[in-house]
Amino acid sequence: MNQRIGYARVSTEDQHLDLQRDALQKAGCRVIYEEAASGKNAARPELEQCRKALRSGDTLVVWRLDRLGRSLPDLVNIVADLERGGVSFESLSEKIETESAAGKLYQFVVVVTHGGYPKR
Repeated sequence: MNQRIGYARVSTEDQHLDLQRDALQKAGCRVIYEEAASGKNAARPELEQCRKALRSGDTLVVWRLDRLGRSLPDLVNIVADLERGGVSFESLSEKIETESAAGKLYQFVVVVTHGGYPKR
């Protein structure tokens, strides 16, 4: 069965997961991995557990893009890895998803624009 799995992250002590958790639940996520770690910290064990739990046909949902990636190249790499595994991606705030044809086109444009296009 295809699942919508959420990932939420706060990076400072004065931030709270409540807003992200509520949005992810409203978006249909029954399982939400929650992390309290700076995006600059490479060790994000909850993200790794989340990625291991995802199966082909699932969708990883985040509240906002910056909750997933430390930088644009990092984000592009994560989303590309998801796609290779047959996992779709959705960001609620930016209204970005990779399941539809339009979403795949958007992803392609981002990759090409930011140096992800193979050099010849």
